[in-house]
Amino acid sequence: MAKAEKKPEKVFISETDQYLFAQGTHYDIYKKLGAHPSAEDGKEGMMFAVWAPHAAGVHVVGSFNGWDETAHPMEKLGPGGIYQVFIPGVKTGELYKFLITTGDGRKLYKSDPFANSAELRPGTASVTTDITGIKWTDGKWMSERDAKDVKKEPLAIYECHIGSWMRHPDRENGYYNYREFADRIVSYLKELKYTHVELMGIAEHPFDGSWGYQVTGYYAPTSRYGTPEDFAYLVNKLHRNKIGVILDWVPAHFPRDTHGLADFDGEPLFEHPDSRLGEHPDWGTKIFNYGKTEVKNFLIANALFWIREFHVDGLRVDAVASMLYLDYGKKDGQWVANKYGGNKNLEAIEFFKHFNSVIRGAFPGVMTIAEESTAWPKVTGPLEEDGLYFTFKWNMGWMHDFCEYMKLDPIYRKYNHYNMTFAMSYNNAENYILPLSHDEVVHLKCSMVNKMPGYQVDKYANLRVGYTYMFGHSGKKLLFMGQEFGQEREWSEERELDWFLLENDLNKGMQAYVKELLAMYRKYPCMYEIDNDWAGFEWINADDADRSTYSFIRKSADGKKNLLFVLNMTPMERKDYCVGVPKKKKYRLVLNSDEKRFGGSGAEIPAEITAKAEVCDGKSYRITFDLPPYGAAVFAF
Repeated sequence: MAKAEKKPEKVFISETDQYLFAQGTHYDIYKKLGAHPSAEDGKEGMMFAVWAPHAAGVHVVGSFNGWDETAHPMEKLGPGGIYQVFIPGVKTGELYKFLITTGDGRKLYKSDPFANSAELRPGTASVTTDITGIKWTDGKWMSERDAKDVKKEPLAIYECHIGSWMRHPDRENGYYNYREFADRIVSYLKELKYTHVELMGIAEHPFDGSWGYQVTGYYAPTSRYGTPEDFAYLVNKLHRNKIGVILDWVPAHFPRDTHGLADFDGEPLFEHPDSRLGEHPDWGTKIFNYGKTEVKNFLIANALFWIREFHVDGLRVDAVASMLYLDYGKKDGQWVANKYGGNKNLEAIEFFKHFNSVIRGAFPGVMTIAEESTAWPKVTGPLEEDGLYFTFKWNMGWMHDFCEYMKLDPIYRKYNHYNMTFAMSYNNAENYILPLSHDEVVHLKCSMVNKMPGYQVDKYANLRVGYTYMFGHSGKKLLFMGQEFGQEREWSEERELDWFLLENDLNKGMQAYVKELLAMYRKYPCMYEIDNDWAGFEWINADDADRSTYSFIRKSADGKKNLLFVLNMTPMERKDYCVGVPKKKKYRLVLNSDEKRFGGSGAEIPAEITAKAEVCDGKSYRITFDLPPYGAAVFAF
């Protein structure tokens, strides 16, 4: 990808710009606020603009003026509180901050809320840059994306943290840059057959240990891995290899760091002024003021920025529940009820409706995904039914039930059998993604494989059958990096994944098995075509608690190429296991989790079984075979 050279045009903020921003509907305000190459009176330079309505005065200080506090005062344009100044001769790559003089005489050095690039931490300055000349070559992907209904397409997401996926052996900070990462991740995701990657922590953040969930630079790809152009190269390359890109997006809260958004102009500006509404006591962070039009504009324009300027295909919205409930993580006296006396955040609800209507209206091929951990109704419901209108919702209930069940010693699984069937009882309530995310493999929760009971070989067999259940179950799929090959240590952002484990047969087998699951998922439309309706799923036997087995069918819209799943959650072989089937035909084995190449014992299941006219599981026909210990068998018919 090349960047075109061009002469800058004059950037100016009109009265209309100011009016729309004050109304909360200036959806490309990021092209005006911040620092942008500009020209005035035949001179090229940089136009700086910032919103600071409570300030007594604002100056631009930076490497271009020796950080002189008096060199470049900014002009206040109107009552809305936007300041601007054109500084000739300033080029890209310069460090700068806004020096804000508060009403009570304090001086605050603030990084630019709209900066497109930032100094590498521990530095906190913004960096002048120009992202307008990036040339893209992903037009085919973009046009095809917008023509598809993502709910009826395969969606298999690889959740990934760039800095700890793989470390550079000869670099002090250990990071591959965006371009180097692109070359490695693309080949890996293509080999494993993932459809999308979800990138954690792309917006600029000061603390590595926050994983990017405490943002100071909402409009800047983090400089840890390179420049904005480098990030664009990554997205472009993924698209050219038919892999979609989802970003984690964090409108729920922001950190207190003095150079960031907190008390930006000497008073609460982006956060709510009442600490009971403007602070998370448990997280030590600030909460955005969703009732303020300019703040809503800042956030919605930010979502559009990533979609328009960096071509991302989806935004996974973090901590939605913390926004919807006024009392989330708070004790009595730490929160304020809404005007009706309830705990719903009416302003946040309205924000989500506004956000989703704008995104989905302008970019119908782009996903918005809610990480929402409660039973809030109609998260993916339409606006006319008072829904929040997200494309998908993470099914956190399924994730919890799945992990709790799979951790059990198999002797106790029969007493918790319905943990694994409960999610289907509410499956049609939302458009779900089934996540096994980074949150499940940190903070002493163990990696996925080490959640499993038994000896090492049992753990891997458990995980294979568990993943088969996940892929067969209704809902799109998400798996955190490393769990596809049986990462044994918990995830840490401070080190790379334990790639050396792939020298072991069990880990190699696990990776091969996940690849097989992904290939099967993408090959058979019955696995993804109908995900939130009983038309796409049928239990054969959901009640075999004593033997801890499950059997079900995934059905396609045209009734062809359906799949039958049979799962054994115990270490006991089930000889002559009988499964009811709907038709008298041949059932062709497409997957056996106990094959030696996957790390199994090598127990064989017939490649083809013809159904007999005998009643089983309430069906008129049945097939019979030996179901291996911790075995998963999938048949096509």
